[in-house]
Amino acid sequence: MPGKFEWYQDKAGKFRFRLKASNGQVIAVGEAYESKAACLKGIESVRKNAADAAVVESA
Repeated sequence: MPGKFEWYQDKAGKFRFRLKASNGQVIAVGEAYESKAACLKGIESVRKNAADAAVVESA
């Protein structure tokens, strides 16, 4: 089973997402969004931009 994105509404009413590995472990979380549509756009941005992202050491 591949990994998956889950979106949900938090206790404050904000929309958030998390990326889970195939074993169910959370490996990434998104910020809080005001709307479900914005949250889904955040997921799409990660999907689009992370595939070829470089891995660099932070200064």
